Amino acid sequence: MAQVRNKQVILSNYVTGFPTESDFNIVESTITLELPEGSNDVLIKNLYLSCDPYMRSLMSEGPARKGSLSYTPGSPIGGYGVAKVIESGHPNYKKGDIVWGFTKWEEYSLVSAAQIVTKIENSDVPLSYYTGILGMPGMTAYAGFFELGSPKKGETVFVSAASGAVGQLVGQFAKLTGCYVVGSAGTKEKVDLLKNKFGYDEAFNYKEEPDLDATLKRYFPEGIDIYFENVGGKTLDAVLSNLKVHARIPICGMISQYNLTEQEGVKNLSKLIYNRVRLQGFIVSDYYHLYPKYLEFLLPKIKEGKVVYVEDIAEGLENGPTALVGIFSGRNVGKQVVVVARE
Repeated sequence: MAQVRNKQVILSNYVTGFPTESDFNIVESTITLELPEGSNDVLIKNLYLSCDPYMRSLMSEGPARKGSLSYTPGSPIGGYGVAKVIESGHPNYKKGDIVWGFTKWEEYSLVSAAQIVTKIENSDVPLSYYTGILGMPGMTAYAGFFELGSPKKGETVFVSAASGAVGQLVGQFAKLTGCYVVGSAGTKEKVDLLKNKFGYDEAFNYKEEPDLDATLKRYFPEGIDIYFENVGGKTLDAVLSNLKVHARIPICGMISQYNLTEQEGVKNLSKLIYNRVRLQGFIVSDYYHLYPKYLEFLLPKIKEGKVVYVEDIAEGLENGPTALVGIFSGRNVGKQVVVVARE
């Protein structure tokens, strides 16, 4: 079998502070499109790659690193993606299948079956959706909001980083449940998107609000029942002073802290006691067993236009580092996707 080109995105150095494009290199390697004899692995052609905030922790040297997922300088970075099976040594997958799971940032990858979350059966929606609304971010929104948030009709919901891959869905799920929902974002364009596209009741630009505590009291005069946490830091601190009794805080992420050498402290933790608040972090992979239930819930709503999704598409693996770095400064509008190949 002839060797073919395999363009890759390589981590050049461990990252301190905000990542930059110079932390990555685009290299041209080669790969033989043939499985090793007796292999149970799956050879895939990557189509769409997902840019996600958690990837920042994988770039660091030291205790923040996440085990086997962590990146090593000189090797390709990895993340969730949609791919086409070229050849399979595993009985669950065959040539031509479209799958989504954890892969490397390169044109072709050899992955274990354990890295594949599922085979894609519903091809009447854009395949790129499986990097977002029908992939890991979608499951994150669903599990965090419904399983941990336990929403009830009429409750009040606040979502930070609300126009991102997860936040745009949480707000729509809240409205479908009959909740009042407010979101924060970092530009006027994103605030408009929240109110006019995603159906948020209210939204504000946190960069224009010098006193977040006062802002939250304005939008939630009687307090917050559910805070879907994506940001951390000063936002979390302000929220803690504006919670109702028995409020819930699913902790999805803390993007404001990922690039700091020393994380910001939170002063208002005592509010958790007085208001009997449930604050819980979660990892989406713990909830992948709910994926069939999620598809049953969501696919009809997508087709009926009751749930919408906005993507920010970067064409070509060579533009991957720019797209990935951009999510940490809020450059993207909606879910950031890198297109490696469309078929």
